[in-house]
Amino acid sequence: MATTVDGELVGFIGIGNAGRLMARHLARAGHDLLVYDADAARAGEFAAAHGCRVAAAPRELAAVSVLFTMLPDGEVVREVLLGAGGLAAHLVPGTIVIDASSSDPQGTRELAAELARHAVALIDAAVSAAVVRGAELGRITFIVGADDQGALARVRPLLETMSEHIFHVGPTGAGHTMQTLNDYVSAAGLYAALDALVIGCEYGLDPMAMLEVLNVSTGRNFSTEQTLRQHALRRDFDTGHTLALAVKDLRIAALVAERAGFDGEMFALLVAGFEAALADLGADADLTAALLHWEHRAGLELPLREPARA
Repeated sequence: MATTVDGELVGFIGIGNAGRLMARHLARAGHDLLVYDADAARAGEFAAAHGCRVAAAPRELAAVSVLFTMLPDGEVVREVLLGAGGLAAHLVPGTIVIDASSSDPQGTRELAAELARHAVALIDAAVSAAVVRGAELGRITFIVGADDQGALARVRPLLETMSEHIFHVGPTGAGHTMQTLNDYVSAAGLYAALDALVIGCEYGLDPMAMLEVLNVSTGRNFSTEQTLRQHALRRDFDTGHTLALAVKDLRIAALVAERAGFDGEMFALLVAGFEAALADLGADADLTAALLHWEHRAGLELPLREPARA
């Protein structure tokens, strides 16, 4: 199998927030790109802006050699590939599908087995980042699960155009497993930090000063450094990562723990806490807006603060 995708047609399904930014790096790197999104206008605007082609339906991506999916969840990925009129039956044998969605790892393994019947390889390349808007900056982390080392070697140049870190953590499904555990740890840090901010406010502590202390102490985490410091306390609730997506990821994490036979009380706490925030703030709320829900619970409003310049 070839070790490069240069000159091959690359497909990308799902030009939403992160998908659009990821696909943009592929287009800028000069790859021959064919995109599809359920929102035809959004796909058309992307194609016009980045000099690539747009498919009117998923079936039109049958000629691609490598296909990225960045969709709401694994069920949507499965429907696109294996549902009525699904794309998988029309893909050329040897095609590689890279699912960058937040998907249930068990579903990923089942999907891989079914795609193998069509001689199509599936790689789960789950996405995270060390900075907010990492996809925009080309600074995402790919957490990869792959059985086929040759397929992974072939698509690695594509992954490298979008990321600063690529970890092959195990067989198919391992990428989505690691991603959901990462999301669990991240959510736990955010939950605890929000608790600390509203409690500290009751005691007269300045919230930005609290974050500055946490960020040079043992309480430091992604939320204290990024989510809260750079966005929430500035009332800039626009990171592009929705509260609804976070809740969906936490439900997957809880399911993964249950399948492992691990009875961890934190999973239920996080799901319930962020579900309550979602019910309070609505389906379109940004994850950073969870601060508002914690304020509602505490009956207070934290003062608007700007981070000190580095």
